[in-house]
Amino acid sequence: MNTVSPYGSWKSPISSDLIVSGTVGLGQIAIDGDDIYWVEGRPSEAGRSVLVRRTPDGKISDVTPPPFNVRTRVNEYGGAAFAVAGGVVYFSHFADQRIYAQTLDSQPEPLTPAANCRYADAMVDKQRNRLICVREDHAGEGEPVNTIVSINLDNGEDIQILTQGNDFYASPRLKPDCSQLSWICWNHPNMPWDGTELWVAEINADGSLGEKYLVSGGIEESIFQPEWSPDGVLYFVSDKSNWWNFYKTVNPRLGREQQEVEPLCEMAAEFGLPQWVFGMSTYAVVSESKIICTYTQEGKWHLASLDLTTKLLTIIETPYTDISSVKARGENVVFLAGSPTESTAIVQLNLATSQRSILRQSSDLSINSGYLSVPEPLEFPTENGLTAFGFFYPPKNQDFAAPAGEKPPLVVKSHGGPTAATSSSMNLKIQYWTSRGFAVLDVNYGGSTGYGREYRKRLQDSWGIVDVDDCANGAKYLAQKGLVDGERMAIAGGSAGGYTTLCALTFRDVFKAGASYYGVSDLEALAGDTHKFEARYLDGLIGPYPERKDLYVARSPIHSAERLSCPVIFFQGLEDKVVPPNQAEMMVEILKAKGLPVAYVAYEGEQHGFRRAENIKRTLDGEFYFYSRVFKFELAEPVEEVHIYNL
Repeated sequence: MNTVSPYGSWKSPISSDLIVSGTVGLGQIAIDGDDIYWVEGRPSEAGRSVLVRRTPDGKISDVTPPPFNVRTRVNEYGGAAFAVAGGVVYFSHFADQRIYAQTLDSQPEPLTPAANCRYADAMVDKQRNRLICVREDHAGEGEPVNTIVSINLDNGEDIQILTQGNDFYASPRLKPDCSQLSWICWNHPNMPWDGTELWVAEINADGSLGEKYLVSGGIEESIFQPEWSPDGVLYFVSDKSNWWNFYKTVNPRLGREQQEVEPLCEMAAEFGLPQWVFGMSTYAVVSESKIICTYTQEGKWHLASLDLTTKLLTIIETPYTDISSVKARGENVVFLAGSPTESTAIVQLNLATSQRSILRQSSDLSINSGYLSVPEPLEFPTENGLTAFGFFYPPKNQDFAAPAGEKPPLVVKSHGGPTAATSSSMNLKIQYWTSRGFAVLDVNYGGSTGYGREYRKRLQDSWGIVDVDDCANGAKYLAQKGLVDGERMAIAGGSAGGYTTLCALTFRDVFKAGASYYGVSDLEALAGDTHKFEARYLDGLIGPYPERKDLYVARSPIHSAERLSCPVIFFQGLEDKVVPPNQAEMMVEILKAKGLPVAYVAYEGEQHGFRRAENIKRTLDGEFYFYSRVFKFELAEPVEEVHIYNL
């Protein structure tokens, strides 16, 4: 028989210790011969990213020894930090951002010189014994300079610029016969999901690039993940039809006016993603006649096979709702996948036998389904007669029931980006809340990806308005339906989601508490004190600065803090270069002076997002403790307290 206890007071087996001790982050995947490589982010090792190798006999071992940290800082968000060919790995080491080379029976040795440069998205040009990659050069004054370069594998000092002149580059890809190179580029103020260009160039005998050809793209078309097939056809994803769909170019040697770009699979679905990091992959060219891909519709990802001759898309049934990082070699496809009841895993699928095997799970924890809340896709009305989306997680704990008539408190999650999307894959941090008696609404507000370019553009010039309205309307919708307690609704988010959180608490009267994780409170400070990748991001979200300074001031919570009238807790990394600590600290001082309950938890050595186990634990428990004091419920078990001013 269930124990009757108020929501929030339920004892849960999903503890913060359990979450941080049994969980690793799984990242970039690569296949080299019969070996499979990936990156693991380990909170238990102070957030170190480790390169891991799996051999055909199933043996898994670390490649990079301590203290090496496989992580690049190009565009600050990084991604695609290693390449591997013939058993030799080349990776960026976080501490000095140099590329290191390592054979499987040796220690890493630096390849690139000790200069103020960063590297990402590398591939090996075996024919010319070099790496081709994106370089971000911080040696000069002003903005760093991004280029595509080649690095001699015998002499890492020999670095040649292959193409330059654009603000950003990504996805350098060699044609299989090594005769051509393709890449993506874009310029301020665009972000890669706004508008990019796909280029191809002949490679000269000396390795330099010859004549360059624009294949597709522009300021209103986003190109994603160009890939060459074995027979030399260039495939890519474009959102020119509103949806990120597949295209191919038959002969990229021709000029743009003669270019033969052909759609492959036109449908109201997204085969692409916002390129926040390098190396994102939603498909792999298996052969001259087949692509294995993943796409999303209504928040759910599907695995499919695309016949390149008939253009027929065939679903491959899997139990997963979130699929990414697709790689293939022969009949073996490897990808990252998760579901509402399974944590993210690296999965291998044999196309010939349909046999599926899990190579590595992000969490080895086995949690009884009686404690797991399965998300329900939610559509709800929002401003201007439009519809917004999200996932609703009701409270779930097989051991407890709430007193008759009580409705659960709600935490609304506002994802980062803001051009990103939430996932329905199992998230133990959400289950931490639902198993204690909270309901959770994870919102894909207007501006999120996964619902087409037009949905993405809802946030154009409207950040701090559309996202805030959608989060507030989602919460009000649940309260009106009687699913949550309208007097105990909180909102929480990180980075851009932290900005949405602070705006919702400042400019709306819906939520009674909130938690900001490295969130933006002063848009002017962000515009003047951020990194190159996002230096002009706000032009599209707010307006050009300083021309529209009025909007930056009007939408900055710090300038309207007198309107904020509920408790807030702030979590901040003290080495954050994306949202500097002073953003949180100024807000905390204002709330302290106002006499509002406020807490500030800052972490030495953490940047934009927390990677250390002890800090992840402290943050989870700290937010829960904060709400227990604000919403006045008893904790089933003690957690580490946080100091709350004015309470």
